[in-house]
Amino acid sequence: RVNQTNVTLPRLNDTKATEAFIDSAEVVVIGFLEGEESHGYKELVAAAKRVDSVSVAICVSKEVWADYGIKSDTITLFRKADNHQENLVIAEAEKVETDGLVNFIIVNEVRYMTEYNQVTAVGLFNSEVKTHLLLFANKGREGFHELKEQLAALAPEFTDKFLFVLINGAEDSNFRSLRYFGLKSKDLPRVGIYDGDSDMKWLMPEGDISPERVRDFCNSFLRGELKEVKQAGAEAKTEL
Repeated sequence: RVNQTNVTLPRLNDTKATEAFIDSAEVVVIGFLEGEESHGYKELVAAAKRVDSVSVAICVSKEVWADYGIKSDTITLFRKADNHQENLVIAEAEKVETDGLVNFIIVNEVRYMTEYNQVTAVGLFNSEVKTHLLLFANKGREGFHELKEQLAALAPEFTDKFLFVLINGAEDSNFRSLRYFGLKSKDLPRVGIYDGDSDMKWLMPEGDISPERVRDFCNSFLRGELKEVKQAGAEAKTEL
């Protein structure tokens, strides 16, 4: 095993470097800590090694802290999908452990296209953005990867308006989500919208799932036009 204390996190020394780091990926984590002796630093280093999908850095500059509203040692996750900053204030945490920090990162790791499961559901439903553009697709099917990439590329246009969510129809645990929309695995791929504020849902009419059609579908929701459209799965109304 590598001695954890020999591993150091990249240091962000000024606002410019910090902004560039936050901008470098869809999700990043920064430890706003007094230094490497700080409570939480060793645990953050260990967590960073376990969650290799997320870049982690440390910032000891109090001037930079002020830019992000940080007042005391805090581990912060930044995500672009909804312009969100999630703070874990060390002094307020019951205890700071590596497992807890790994969980904090994974639960809040909402991306431009987030695959729905028990863990990601927490971050998705805690977001200020209550409207989800849903791609129902069977993972591993021909064309799946291209479809997912195309919609993920569209997501930045709708930052703060929609979270783009992938629901894998080949996963048994997602059966209820499909049924909620009146869908079966054999019907996929399909695209839907779920609006958490009104608890309403719609399916995009069948046909080619192109970025243009999905963009139009999203915009028709934003213009309020879907309110007149019959809800998806209306005849098979079952609770999620």
